[in-house]
Amino acid sequence: MAYKLKKEGHSVKLYIEDKDQKQNLQGMVKKTDDWKSELPWVRQDGLIIFDDTGYGKIQDGLRRQGFSVIGGSEGGDKAEDYRDFGQKVLSSCGVETVPCISFGGAKEAIRFVEMNKGPWVIKQNGHASKSFNYVGQLESGEDVIQVLRNYNRYNKEDCRLMALHKKIEGIEIGVGRYFNGNDWVGPIEINIEHKNLCNGALGPKTQEMGTLLWYDDNENNKLFQATLAKLKPYLHKVDFRGDVDINCIVNENKAYPLEITARFGWPAAHIHEEIHLSSWGEFLKAVADGKQYDLKYKRGYGIVVLIATPPFPYITRSRKQSPQGLEIFFKEKINEETLKHFHFEEVSLRKKKGVDIPYVSSKTGSILHITETGNTVEEAREKVYALVSNIIIPKMFYRTDIGVKFAHENHAKLRKWDWI
Repeated sequence: MAYKLKKEGHSVKLYIEDKDQKQNLQGMVKKTDDWKSELPWVRQDGLIIFDDTGYGKIQDGLRRQGFSVIGGSEGGDKAEDYRDFGQKVLSSCGVETVPCISFGGAKEAIRFVEMNKGPWVIKQNGHASKSFNYVGQLESGEDVIQVLRNYNRYNKEDCRLMALHKKIEGIEIGVGRYFNGNDWVGPIEINIEHKNLCNGALGPKTQEMGTLLWYDDNENNKLFQATLAKLKPYLHKVDFRGDVDINCIVNENKAYPLEITARFGWPAAHIHEEIHLSSWGEFLKAVADGKQYDLKYKRGYGIVVLIATPPFPYITRSRKQSPQGLEIFFKEKINEETLKHFHFEEVSLRKKKGVDIPYVSSKTGSILHITETGNTVEEAREKVYALVSNIIIPKMFYRTDIGVKFAHENHAKLRKWDWI
């Protein structure tokens, strides 16, 4: 986002708090080690962007001082980071919820599943690693109990922030929209996430391997009205300003919210950049200032694909699998127009024979995203994977089936059920 805003001609300074990520985007955007010291530079007519939870209280304080801020609010943080609180918010707004219980440890959760058999879903509170998550398969709950016992043996620390929610059968689909503290801005976002590591929804959960997303300007969209639209009073109350999303499981009769994402979605924001025709800076500034904005955007579907290397999706202190320092190659030279479809995470630039060369600048293996659009899912897939095929990063991997199940199976079901 910082790089995109720079390309639009804005003056940008980027602060990265995570000490393991500070070296990213070197040579691409100007950075600062102390964002608070830059407030006189930003001034009230500038824009401050927060891209994660945990900073909501700070955002609220900056707004009270007259600064223009987008990203969320303290009330938004609570709704995302504490699942049981988020479910209470949904319920109080008239949205039907899924039973969700938080626990202080794995032993407590094991006793619960033993007394309440079923295919429960293991998740963490807070913005934690999704590889911790597990979706139960057995009606007895024995697989969930086995995972919990393993976590209790080897991973007690992460179990202090865990939750279980009842597994619901259906199709997973998300609905999001920007909110300016008073009202919705722009169209409704519909998205299909692909969280499992491997094709066919196999393997461990990740933050995200890819997403299919499109915009809908129909205010009466059934999914929106049944879920996210009902949160408007709460979002207004907590002065939320930014992008907010509810991930749901839907079946023929109902939509069941699983969680609230009260911040810029990852990697949804990359698809927004791909789909938006209007100025990204103008749009974000309007949302931050509580104003409406006539957003121009591409019709059709957007697809984003994550390009990763080991040790992703796992976090390890060992450097044996670290990709840090690897050069990023292209089979055919890319131009500035093609570069618009690239969204860099752990990438920086270094000089090689006087030319800027991109390289992997961190060690988690979450390297970059590629986006494209098309009038159909098939067209968007063809275009995005053509770009992907031009990249060479040693040991890189990615999912090749983003959007496939939706196009071949779930699109027809969702239309039949009138959700889209």
